[in-house]
Parts: sequence; C-alpha cells; structure tokens
Amino acid sequence: MISYPDIDPIAISLGPISVHWYGIMYLLGFGGAYLLGLYRAKLSNGLWTPEMVSDAIFYGAMGVVLGGRIGYVLFYQFSEFLANPVIMVRIWEGGMSFHGGLLGVIAAMYLFARRYNKHLVDVTDFLAPFVPVGLGAGRIGNFIGGELWGKPTDVSWAMVFPNDPYQLARHPSQLYQFALEGVVLFTILWFFSQKSKPRYCVSGMFLACYGIFRVLVEFVRQPDAHIGYLAFGWLTQGQLLSLPMIIAGAALVYVGFKMKVMPKN
Repeated sequence: MISYPDIDPIAISLGPISVHWYGIMYLLGFGGAYLLGLYRAKLSNGLWTPEMVSDAIFYGAMGVVLGGRIGYVLFYQFSEFLANPVIMVRIWEGGMSFHGGLLGVIAAMYLFARRYNKHLVDVTDFLAPFVPVGLGAGRIGNFIGGELWGKPTDVSWAMVFPNDPYQLARHPSQLYQFALEGVVLFTILWFFSQKSKPRYCVSGMFLACYGIFRVLVEFVRQPDAHIGYLAFGWLTQGQLLSLPMIIAGAALVYVGFKMKVMPKN
C-alpha cells in the first residue's frame, strides 16, 4: 500500500477567503487549453484568431460551470431537487458532473458558433483536443481533495483516503482517470487532429474515447453512496451516461469519414 500524500486541499488562505487546489486546477486547465488553442489558431490559415480562442474558452468555462452544476443535481440528486429545488444554487456544498458540463459546453459552443457564423461541429472539432487538459487537471484536483476514490482493493498501490469513513485501502481511481481522460485522451486527440480531418471526426473521437475510458474506470471507482449500482450488480450512473457518448462518437466518426466534408470556417 502507498501512503496518501498529506496535501492540504486549501492552497491559500487569506483571512476568511480560502482558495482550494480544485479551483486552481480548473484555472490551470482553462489556461492550458487557451495556450494550445492559440498554437493551433496560428496553423488554421486564418480560420481562427486569438480573439476567437479567448472567447471560446470563456464560453466553454461558463458551460462547464453551469452545465456541470445543473447536470450533477439532475443526474445525481434529482429526488432531492424535487423535494427542495434550492439545492441547485448551493454550489458551496460541491457537486459537478462531467456529463452535465459536456451538455453545458455544447450549448455554449452553439452560442459561440452563431456569434462567429461558424458550423457548430467545426467549433467542437477545433476545441476537442484541448479538453483533456482540463479533465486531467480536474482529476488531480479530485485526488488532492481526497474525493471520488475507488473501490477497496489489495493492489500494492492502494491508498487510504483521509475522508473515507471506513479507512479502507482503495484504488486511487482519480489517478487512473487523470491518466486515461487526461494524458491518453490528449495524446490520441492531439495526434489524430494534427492533420485536418473531415467534419465530425475529432468530436466523435473525443466522445467515443472518453466514454470508453469512463466506463472502464467506473469498474474500480466507488459509486455514489446514495445511488449505488443501477443494474446487473455493476452498472453505475457514470457508465449509463457514458454509453450514449460511445455510440454517438462512433457514429460521428463514421459519418465524418463517409461524407468527407472538410471544415470551412
């Protein structure tokens, strides 16, 4: 077993104001995506400008925050929401959903595409390779915060998380997700999109690969206590929400290569 690093989840305290590492990870993720976007914009033959990249990151950040919170409440706390809708705005209690954030980003990118007269999928194809930077940073934030840990295990790299009431040796599933959703997914999308691909392909590859990785990690990640398993003794909410992503992603890649329509704006 490996000792869990004793890291204070609060990075900076200024009187009553506390800055958590999780928030810093979000900022680093958006910052990294912005820098990569600027680099790719220079190679876009004028299709993207620094101003467009800056606006796209801002729209995306709003979509992540709003969609992530709304999605968490609707996907994971729906019964509580029906009983007390005020929990939707209790952001200080925590709770963000990737799948809700994804829907929020798609909605935000729709508004961005309308503003700049671009095709929605051309926008998501351009931005998709940068998303794993934020995903990976977020998972490091989860790890530092000692949350979203894995199932009990006897593997040699298991850890006991300080917030675990049972103090069991568990899979550090946050690090698995950092590796898959961050490092591996970024590598796949970055090299896949090095040369211009037909419309839909990069977005489809993102959806399919993320969905596959999330389904795999969910087998060793502890399900939410108030939801548990949905069926078969193993199906989790995260897997159920990821399955449509795999199907949609594979369909988009197929349609993209079949139609061979290249991005125009």
